[in-house]
Amino acid sequence: MALCIAPRTFRSRPLASAFTLTLSVHARPLSSSARRCNASLATPAPVTDLPLTGIRVLDMTRVLAGPYCTQMLGDLGAEVIKIEHPVRGDDTRAWGPPYAPYTAESGLSGPGESAYFLGANRNKKSLALSFQHADGVEILHKLAARCDVLVENYLPNTLKKYGLDFATLHKLNPSLIYASITGYGQTGPYASRAGYDVMVEAEFGLMHITGERDQPPVKVGVAVTDLTTGLYTSNAIMAALLARTRTGRGQHIDASLSDCQTATLANIASSCLVSGQQDSGRWGTAHPSIVPYKSFRTADGDILLGGGNDRLFQVLCTGIDRPDLAADPRYATNAGRVEHRTELEAEIERSTSSRSTSHWLAVYEGTGMPYAAVNNVQTTLQHAHTRARDMVLNLDHPYCGPLKLVNSPMKLSETPPTVRLAPPILGQHTEEILSEHLGYSVDKIESLQTKGVVRGVKKQ
Repeated sequence: MALCIAPRTFRSRPLASAFTLTLSVHARPLSSSARRCNASLATPAPVTDLPLTGIRVLDMTRVLAGPYCTQMLGDLGAEVIKIEHPVRGDDTRAWGPPYAPYTAESGLSGPGESAYFLGANRNKKSLALSFQHADGVEILHKLAARCDVLVENYLPNTLKKYGLDFATLHKLNPSLIYASITGYGQTGPYASRAGYDVMVEAEFGLMHITGERDQPPVKVGVAVTDLTTGLYTSNAIMAALLARTRTGRGQHIDASLSDCQTATLANIASSCLVSGQQDSGRWGTAHPSIVPYKSFRTADGDILLGGGNDRLFQVLCTGIDRPDLAADPRYATNAGRVEHRTELEAEIERSTSSRSTSHWLAVYEGTGMPYAAVNNVQTTLQHAHTRARDMVLNLDHPYCGPLKLVNSPMKLSETPPTVRLAPPILGQHTEEILSEHLGYSVDKIESLQTKGVVRGVKKQ
């Protein structure tokens, strides 16, 4: 399908200094009809001052790795247009409960917005569109010609038959940065496999080193490989935007869960490469070469204690009122403590289990020894430090009312991330995007909706 659309002009600019950069993009005012949300954020920067203001992102991702990546770009000021299936939307819209229920005033029916979706899709506009229709492909071509970044997470070559692959869109818009997120990458023997977080954790080492000693492997409690892939991809996009200021050209980013998982084996992988030996397996909360350094049961939970050297071991023993352990020659050095790990840890836990977690937290406060309560997620969200660091934000969702979400951890002194848009309902911005970005008339939009190409918000 040939379209006579001029790609966005791009002027290469030299860097003023190693620390001063002007992105060569056209700043655009935010849509006057976009719904805003009220978020409790400390001293938010003006919208025009955000680092990625003027950057437009076409988000063709779903589930977690891709949406997490594009949410970070949105938090930093990018305009993110999320393309969703017109009937079911992002897969995670159905991943509940829990759901945030719709308010009576919203005019919507159904269970509400899933917590999973809400956690990875703020600062985005939803365009419900099917590219099974030629008209849908045409819309995406027109949008890609007007965007700076496209992020997708389809299997390699899946989008080629729709003319939505990198090669096709690069010809249409040479300045487009096109990021592909897959399970196993665009090349290699596993490239055609569908990749999910838990499979990649298993195949690429993380599951093998996660879990209790002499117990079966377990997955990490959150989809950590998805999240790190989203982080790596957003970082690569930033780098590509910087490169584009010099060259004026976009490029293809090939991001995969398998690569990112391998990279985040970090020091464990380095040890294996240097030694040529197998890893030491699963250690639960313990450390393979430092004792005591693990979580211990208390009367009402668990506490992690880190006696990382001989002095700290003395502090630990004093705190639990066990001077006999400190005086025992078997435990005088870390090497001895490692050798006699099992019996020493049992003795420590015999003491810690007699009192509450809060008691031990008070005992070790100010002693210089590393320690921490093992908190559940709800306790973490209510934690005084979490609150002090503004890691829980309050916002008004236009269809669900007041909501709490996890805030961005990025803290920039001059241009902090802001929440400008609540996570959208399916098709919330369809009419806005087609009319304001592409100049489509009301009649044309209604015709596309009748044909099932796009979908807007339908209230009951």
